[in-house]
Amino acid sequence: MAMSGMRDFTANIGLLEKSPPEVIVERHAPRKVKRLAAEHRSAIIELAHWGYGTVGGAAFGLLPRRWRADPRIGPLYGLVVWLAFELGIGPLLGVQYREQRRLAHRAMLAVDHMMYGTVVAGRLAPAPEVRP
Repeated sequence: MAMSGMRDFTANIGLLEKSPPEVIVERHAPRKVKRLAAEHRSAIIELAHWGYGTVGGAAFGLLPRRWRADPRIGPLYGLVVWLAFELGIGPLLGVQYREQRRLAHRAMLAVDHMMYGTVVAGRLAPAPEVRP
């Protein structure tokens, strides 16, 4: 959800074009979804993106504990997730448009995914107290 807010902000100030989930729905969703009113289609796109994020968060939890303890791993994990889409998943789905994207668009997606990694790593929450 943090990424949704960041994505909305960057779209509203003109730095972000269509997000990959929007393009995936445009190209691959069933006709029934494509015919929905824009606000209903947006809700489906958002839920799908949260689903992907949940799977990514679960995968982060499978990393070794000592890796997850490193404060740099969250943002790095977010970048790896983004690059996996850019270089692998996106092209497989036909959503590969890296050459046409503005640098600002790509930078915002990178920052967005670094925020995702930070949230998934739990770095925004205070550290729990360790009792002796």
